[in-house]
Amino acid sequence: MHPAFQAALGGILIGLASWLLLASLGRVAGISGIASSALVPSKNEAYSERVWRWAFLLGLVLGGLAVALWLQPVAVAVRPMWVLLAAGLIVGFGTVMGSGCTSGHGVCGLGRRSRRSLVATMVFMGCGFATVFAINLIAGRAMI
Repeated sequence: MHPAFQAALGGILIGLASWLLLASLGRVAGISGIASSALVPSKNEAYSERVWRWAFLLGLVLGGLAVALWLQPVAVAVRPMWVLLAAGLIVGFGTVMGSGCTSGHGVCGLGRRSRRSLVATMVFMGCGFATVFAINLIAGRAMI
């Protein structure tokens, strides 16, 4: 399967999944919010709230596993554990500061025409572009 088709199919599935969650449960598919609420539920939260969050997270993992078994897995660079932990903490800190993650703001928030999500998406995309540019500039690969 061509990589461009895989990317398009992935985007369609993410959009469809976020729409289904919003249409069926009235919930936004912000992964950081879902994960944090699943790990640390509020005391007065209904059991059904916990169940759908864990089902959603399990579906993410099992869906990724199923696709990896179906298609050829993508080769990724192996990183030391300390780098992965540091990156995870930085991302977690950023999602708390930004009141959400890329899936919550970029996919769901923009789909709901949220101005706050538009600003958040512009900021994190701009920071991503600047980071890639800076790294390529340092490595001598930047196109100016």
